[in-house]
Amino acid sequence: MQTVTLEEFYRYKIKEVPADLKREVGHFNVFTLGDHLGEKRPRYSRKAFYKIALSRGRGFYHYADKSIEVSGTTLTFFNPQVPYTWHPLSQDPTGFYCIFKEGFFSERMRGSINDFPMFAPGGKPMYFLNEKQDDEVSAIFEKMMEEIGSDYAYRFDLLTNYVTEIIHYALKLSPSEKLYHHSDAKSRITSVFTELLERQFPIESAGQRFEYRSANDFARQLSIHVNHLNRAIKDTTGRTTTEHIFERLASEAKTLLKHTDWNISEISYCLGFDEPAHFNKFFRKLVATTPSAYRAVELSV
Repeated sequence: MQTVTLEEFYRYKIKEVPADLKREVGHFNVFTLGDHLGEKRPRYSRKAFYKIALSRGRGFYHYADKSIEVSGTTLTFFNPQVPYTWHPLSQDPTGFYCIFKEGFFSERMRGSINDFPMFAPGGKPMYFLNEKQDDEVSAIFEKMMEEIGSDYAYRFDLLTNYVTEIIHYALKLSPSEKLYHHSDAKSRITSVFTELLERQFPIESAGQRFEYRSANDFARQLSIHVNHLNRAIKDTTGRTTTEHIFERLASEAKTLLKHTDWNISEISYCLGFDEPAHFNKFFRKLVATTPSAYRAVELSV
């Protein structure tokens, strides 16, 4: 499974990579959750950094082998060893999150951050907060936001203390046991597969490229054998993995032909076809006409 680096995080979230990022052993930053909701969301993957988030709203965290339903205020701890992704259901979720490398903590504190239960293998990362607890943890994040922009010489020591304070605050609580259990593991696999597929759309520029086009591509992202993936999809939906991918690909192709002025070669490329002839063959098989003929009919209506 691919790991999202800090550079990639800044590239797709902030659109700007800090100049000194590669030189920092213990990078740290903090954000408000609403700052970058409109940007491309990260895929189900491991991240090469730690993350602590306070989020308000409804959604699902797909975390390791579980899907966790969240509602209200949730304090969440993520580490680089466990893949995850977030599927928000609320229109405008709010909150805070901070990201940091292990060196940020180990340079200033004794021991390893992985010694804390929420970061340990098999640890429980979710803590549901009531209104009072939300206010108290939010106040710590607000101190972080104020301090990260200051010129105080020891601000990172103070920020380390704030991170530790949030960790100890959570340890005094009981981690959430409210897990959203799919009817079985096959249903969970189907849910994450569907989310990974949908997150590649819409295609918004001719330079964007559809990345996962085969069952093998998705199986690698989910860290399971392709036969396991295919059986899960077939058993839960009655259709094959390839049928799901091709149907969604054909749907996007029709949208691009109808609503953009991109030529057939450009559409072919962004949908992952190496040659326009391969795209033509695919489209004719799925839609029973050529891309050019389909566009001509749609534009004439």
